This record gives sequence, structure tokens and C-alpha cells, in this order.
Amino acid sequence: MKRIAVFAGSFDPVTIGHESIVKRAIPLFDEIIVAIGVNTRKNSLYSQEQREEWLSLVFSGFPTVKVTSYKGLTIDYCKKAGASYLLRGIRNSIDFEYEMGIAQVNRDIYPDIETVFLMTLPEHSHINASIVREIIQSGGDASKYLPAKVTIK
Repeated sequence: MKRIAVFAGSFDPVTIGHESIVKRAIPLFDEIIVAIGVNTRKNSLYSQEQREEWLSLVFSGFPTVKVTSYKGLTIDYCKKAGASYLLRGIRNSIDFEYEMGIAQVNRDIYPDIETVFLMTLPEHSHINASIVREIIQSGGDASKYLPAKVTIK
């Protein structure tokens, strides 16, 4: 059976932390689907199309990484996509507590989908998209937190 993982998020914007998690997970799975969750209640800084374009650029040299978007529950998307794994990055104990609760509910809903946690590299543990958005919105230079192929205009 093909080992398919979904790495879901808003990626608003994609960061070097997101990039690192996916690249480190490539040897673990036959396919990784980087999936942008569309949340109509959340105002994104960047359009879904822009985020898909960035992610496609970032992972263009990796044929086992696919980029898409979805609406609804992530766990429902995993089942629809034929994924047996949900890939999550963990920066700290707060992330772990939050993600563990979601993983347990997901297991109740679809026991066949396993959540796999990868620890963020220490040099990325302070980076999150919310902070990067704040830097950008305030006119600061966030380039060191963005993958090399991502340019903010």
C-alpha cells in the first residue's frame, strides 16, 4: 500500500519551518500532499492561488510532493485523498498539547489515519506564519523566514 501523508495548514505565508518539515518527511512517505485548508471564517493575507503558487515553487524539485487545497475537516480530506498519515510539525510543548488533542479526535473519527509528528529544527522553533505575517504587514523584512523561492512583493 502506498504511504500517503497530508501536511495541512493555511501557509499564509509558507515559512522555512513548513519547508523543512516537508523536506525531512520525504524519505518517510511515498507521497506528501501539502494541502491548504480553506477557512472562509479566516481572513488570509494572501490569496489561496498565491499560496498554492508559492508552495508549488518551493516543492517543484520534489516529484513526490503534491500541492492542493481543500475545504472542510482535514481528517475528511485525508480520507478522500487516500492518505493514511497526517503529518504535523511540532515547535514546542504548546504545539504538542494542541496537536495531541486534535490527533486524538481524528483517531476517534478515522482510526485508520495515523498522525505523525516531526519536531521542528531548533533554528526554526521560533518561526510561525502569524509572526511572519505581522512582520510583513508592519513593513519589515521577513525574507529570512521564507523559503528561498518565495518573494514577497
